[in-house]
Amino acid sequence: MSPAPSQRDLLRWAEALAGTARTGLGFTESLYEKERYEEILHVAADIRHRADQLSGHDFDVDTLVNDWLGTVGQGVPGYVTPKVTVAAVVGNEAGELLLVQRADSEVWLYPTGWADVGYSPAEVVVKEVQEETGIECEVVRPIAILDGMRLGFTGIPLYSLVFHCRMTGGELQAHPLECADVGFFAEGHLPAKTALPEQWAQEAFAAIREEEVEVRFDAPRDPFWEGQENVLSFLETLDEKD
Repeated sequence: MSPAPSQRDLLRWAEALAGTARTGLGFTESLYEKERYEEILHVAADIRHRADQLSGHDFDVDTLVNDWLGTVGQGVPGYVTPKVTVAAVVGNEAGELLLVQRADSEVWLYPTGWADVGYSPAEVVVKEVQEETGIECEVVRPIAILDGMRLGFTGIPLYSLVFHCRMTGGELQAHPLECADVGFFAEGHLPAKTALPEQWAQEAFAAIREEEVEVRFDAPRDPFWEGQENVLSFLETLDEKD
């Protein structure tokens, strides 16, 4: 017997249905199809509502449906895709890793932020690191392409592009609004509130040491909707924490 769907499953299904329905609304001219897509949005909102209830949150389903409808565009602008973030694994000459402490959560993680229109991912990485930490860097190579919802990092559709970068200059200076603190840390000596280091720290320090690191990505599940056990070892870690 298959286990009951997890909260992460419910969130993913809800967002997938809502994205498909909003894309359909952006392309169809048929009143019948528009009505069907709006019904799908209500089903997706019900699933999302049940998922959020599992974590003690509650919201009005009709409000969520109206919010989704408000994002519908026409034609290509109406095609719903995941948002994109970029992140930087930055090492210094001492082999230490650059981390920022988020001002809102006080959690430590490598610099990361939304991709900006008009910049390439690599350009955004360099800009984000300098803005958040005061450190200047150069991009070495991408080391991970990840689905944030699949890993349980986020409740919205999101792809994260992670780059290995090398410090070239600058001085540590935390962004006054986004960061509570910044610093370089040695392997095995990360701050207590570092976000899930067991999932990425070993790989990050290997990249800093210029070791051969394969680009990490989320392998296709089989079947896509039900998932597959042991696709990636860190998914097992997440399940154990649920």
